[in-house]
Amino acid sequence: MSRAHENTGFTCLNCGAVVSAQRGGSYRNHCPVCLHSRHVDVLPGDRQAQCGGVMEPVGVDHSGKKGFVLIHRCARCGAEDRNRLAPDDAMDRVIELQRPR
Repeated sequence: MSRAHENTGFTCLNCGAVVSAQRGGSYRNHCPVCLHSRHVDVLPGDRQAQCGGVMEPVGVDHSGKKGFVLIHRCARCGAEDRNRLAPDDAMDRVIELQRPR
């Protein structure tokens, strides 16, 4: 599967935002408005997950290699994934995820 095939726009399952494809050599894997994603990968980019559940943003972490990353948890099956932040992500939501609960 080519990266161009992965880099497509979509309609967010959580908030309904129409999301365009990511530019600049990366591909979009979550909504920049509400930060939710969809459980489609077993391994990054493989599109082999059969679940299809909504991946909820549950935290933010920092990786020396990737920078800031969102931590997602699938509302259907509980699987967790980490996705790099995009330049156009809603920073107020990112900050909210960093606050202690």
